[in-house]
Amino acid sequence: MAGTLERSYEAVVRDRVKFRVGRIVYLAFSRDDTMMGFAFPKEERGALVASEPQKFMMPRPSDMRYNWVVVRLTELDLDEMRELVLDAWSMVVPKKVSAPRLGR
Repeated sequence: MAGTLERSYEAVVRDRVKFRVGRIVYLAFSRDDTMMGFAFPKEERGALVASEPQKFMMPRPSDMRYNWVVVRLTELDLDEMRELVLDAWSMVVPKKVSAPRLGR
């Protein structure tokens, strides 16, 4: 789905699949495809992780400066994954680009 979003493209970096808009990564998968990192507001990630610690986790220390959080893919259903991907993408594109896709 991420590859169909406007301005989004797939890149393979050190054997990891990542999706970008321009140079900004908004979605990245672990090498073993068990985890997905995604763009998420820094100020809200503590609450997200605390709400479902079996599903979400903080990014590694070197990524704490970014708007980023990680999810265990086995804990997601397809609708929830779609929502996370759309929200992450909408963080990195202009609002005029994301509004039609998000119905806003």
